[in-house]
Amino acid sequence: MKLIKDIKALQSISDYFRATVRTIGFVPTMGYLHDGHISLLQKARMDSEIVVASIFVNPTQFSPTEDFNEYPRDFLRDYHICRNYGVDYIFYPDTKSIYPDDFLTEVYVKDISDRLEGTFRPRHFIGVTTVVAKLINIVKPHFVYLGQKDAQQAIIIKKMCEDLNIDIEIKICPTVREKTGLALSSRNTYLNDDEKTEASILYEALNEGKKMILDYKVVDTESIKKYVSNYISRKSKNIKLQYFAITDNYLMNEIENLKNYKGEVVLSLAAYLGKTRLIDNILFNYNN
Repeated sequence: MKLIKDIKALQSISDYFRATVRTIGFVPTMGYLHDGHISLLQKARMDSEIVVASIFVNPTQFSPTEDFNEYPRDFLRDYHICRNYGVDYIFYPDTKSIYPDDFLTEVYVKDISDRLEGTFRPRHFIGVTTVVAKLINIVKPHFVYLGQKDAQQAIIIKKMCEDLNIDIEIKICPTVREKTGLALSSRNTYLNDDEKTEASILYEALNEGKKMILDYKVVDTESIKKYVSNYISRKSKNIKLQYFAITDNYLMNEIENLKNYKGEVVLSLAAYLGKTRLIDNILFNYNN
């Protein structure tokens, strides 16, 4: 495994592998790797001849009031995880190389970026799509691996690649969870054991919403939203729900009534437990 910090060096390496007809799988991360990231590395290793992982805490996707400075970092730990799981190259750039002083360009996927997460985190997805577009142009992968936990992010990146004719395949891998059901996240390090147990209520609530749709055949999504919100309130006095949404899995359009809907459904939410903001979602097929 090699550590690469220089952009042109990695582009030359990728050019060589593409010229020799070897597939490149890419896992973009902000580091502090957990089992969710490891599942992406394993999938990339299965599919691709060359595996590249990036470790870059992207400042442009954090607002001034968010946790950029506190975001967990441990490069040595990440390095050993990457080596143990078959990564060929770690791309570990500094901020100046990604965003030089004269950097003026942004990538903005309209509409989808302004909903749900975008409502509460203005410009967050502009930071995400801009850095992912840059990373794709640097790594030049055939496949990019993303986790379903960040459902809206995955949809936005897929749409960006579709609209800009970026010739890669986006592979969305299942959310990895703790035994309690809590979706793995680097921000889970902010929670103690009791809080992690309490936070698992969010996954329970999502499954209650799914049960209402699939088992009880409820088609009025407003009543489902009220039930899920009340479920969380009954189960926990500490969790503060920010939003709960029922959308499609293509543009994340809200589904107002499921009566005539067929296709994939995403139930997604965001909530605070203390100062820690948590997101989660579940995805399933619906054919009424």
